[in-house]
Amino acid sequence: MNGQAQAAGALDVPERVLVDGREVGTIDAVDRGLHFGDGVFETLVCRQGAVRFLELHLERLRTGCRRLGLPAPDPATLRTELRALALPRQSCVLKLILTRGSALRRGYGATGAERPRRVLLRYGLVSGTDPGAARGVRVRIARLRLGENPALAGLKHLNRLENVLARNEWHDVRIAEALLFSHAGWLISGTMSNVFLVNEGRLMTPRVDRCGVAGVMRRVVLREALRCGLEASEAELDAATLARADEVFLTNVRIGIWPIRALGERRLVPGPVTRQLQALVGDLDA
Repeated sequence: MNGQAQAAGALDVPERVLVDGREVGTIDAVDRGLHFGDGVFETLVCRQGAVRFLELHLERLRTGCRRLGLPAPDPATLRTELRALALPRQSCVLKLILTRGSALRRGYGATGAERPRRVLLRYGLVSGTDPGAARGVRVRIARLRLGENPALAGLKHLNRLENVLARNEWHDVRIAEALLFSHAGWLISGTMSNVFLVNEGRLMTPRVDRCGVAGVMRRVVLREALRCGLEASEAELDAATLARADEVFLTNVRIGIWPIRALGERRLVPGPVTRQLQALVGDLDA
């Protein structure tokens, strides 16, 4: 089994699960998250007993709640629960799911009186050097095309069937990820990551105002690139722009930055901008 497969395997089974703060909590069969994907989620990485980029995650969660009309959970309660799960472990992954709660009537329409439900899971995380970050990864282009819907664009909502279908397009363990284009032909993201291109020293990432997720690590990379004087922008990127890129890398909070060393049949080399950004963000926690 390669390093990527080992890392994925470590995340398979949750070590602990809290529902509304209780280990004995249950999910109601009429929960709107189960029926309609009516909710949002965050995936958080912890090291040395602390949650990385916690405030950025909580900010994105609040944004998702506001745009979906969900009551946002008490941030102090969330911080307490997240830190309590993270503290006993040197490294782990937490997944926080927030749903609108149990349906009070049949159908899509909510009454407004639902009580939001939060689910928190802790998974183990393989420690040590990530071979994907060191050597780079192999990536393919997904056949699936993402639908464009500005009402949901950027949000980490629970409706992820497009990503599920795209991820099930391949079973070759040597391929770490697939890049997704929209129906309009714009490069958007990976199935579980954001994507960055470097062309002549300029850093670019796809806009996510029509579809895709505005990732926390994407935000961190853009922030740190600007701080160190790199030219960085969000832009409409097509297949031709991708083909011209000198460097391509993927980001999310779990993987950090993965350079792409093979995109289909094309070979790439992890370049100086990618390595500079890896060094910049690798030790950051906020």
